[in-house]
Amino acid sequence: MIVEERDYRIKAGSLADFVALYEEFGLPIQIELLGTFHGYFTSEVGELNHVVALWSYESLDDRQARRDRMMADPRWGAYLAKVKGLVEVQNNRFLRPTRFSPIR
Repeated sequence: MIVEERDYRIKAGSLADFVALYEEFGLPIQIELLGTFHGYFTSEVGELNHVVALWSYESLDDRQARRDRMMADPRWGAYLAKVKGLVEVQNNRFLRPTRFSPIR
């Protein structure tokens, strides 16, 4: 199993709009098509205007197949059009849980 951490830096002053659009339009699509959703977080201290999403997948192949389906879905394209220009930087990491991690 892998956990994907996706970190987005959002344009200053747009964080609330981005989160609201994701909750209404993006998250329902991803819940349907992606792996296990662990949470969506915003930054409060340090570098601000960030959101972090955590998802888990059985493998990198599982993740790729699910993301390919999502990218081909016209609803996802419509969502991306709604948030266009709000994301300044995106980073993602793949994390492997340790044997004692509660998420495995």
